[in-house]
Amino acid sequence: MNNDQPIESFDRLLFIMDELRAKCPWDKKQTFESLRHLTIEEMYELTEAILENDIASIRKELGDILLHIVFYAKIASETGDFNIKDVLDGICEKLIFRHPHVFGNVSVKNEDDVKTNWETLKIKEGNKSILAGVPKSLPAMVKAHRIQDKARAVGFDWDIREQIWDKIEEELGELKEEIGQMNTQKIEAEFGDLFFSMVNAARLYGIDPEAALERTNKKFINRFNYLEKQTINKGRSLTSMTLDEMNIIWEEAKSVSYKENF
Repeated sequence: MNNDQPIESFDRLLFIMDELRAKCPWDKKQTFESLRHLTIEEMYELTEAILENDIASIRKELGDILLHIVFYAKIASETGDFNIKDVLDGICEKLIFRHPHVFGNVSVKNEDDVKTNWETLKIKEGNKSILAGVPKSLPAMVKAHRIQDKARAVGFDWDIREQIWDKIEEELGELKEEIGQMNTQKIEAEFGDLFFSMVNAARLYGIDPEAALERTNKKFINRFNYLEKQTINKGRSLTSMTLDEMNIIWEEAKSVSYKENF
């Protein structure tokens, strides 16, 4: 890996972007709106590569995301709104301002102090609320985690993390009670409260709930693929099998190392 000339490499990317915008029919037509869904896809591809610990794919996906950043800045430069220099200067100034313990004379003891200072400085920048920086469009589970993490930065958190289990039991009890009443609206609300508490528990124990659930999704897919494959090998179909018959193969899937591309 050659890190000797990053500035030259970045200049090369800017040149290529200029050429694409000027000469490629597809690139010339793109707008903020048309790129948005593609950017979201690239972010998900990066997160998948990280979950798989696929270093080569992480490098590739970071390049794709960097291209999108340059692309947005190029489009904005054509309308005179901002350019890539403005983007770079802006993030540099923000990082310096929000890290006075590195670039100033503020002292911190640990990571929690850094987070607390970060949120306080964001208020000084004009944010009206600690939670104002949480994007509305985030997936619900990711959003719940970010909300809780930000609240923790200002001290709004459990004193002892084990206390969360009493809260989870309380929410589960309320959910069961509403299920007994069969009130769909209240059942949904209690499911939400229970999920929120479970996300909180994951955070308290240093677990990324989104990553945990995605790993379980992948595990289920692998085991289900094994179930399907073994069923076909037996000349059967899942629809003709009883649940007990499927469970026998499912238990086999849990005891073997099975991975299939899908």
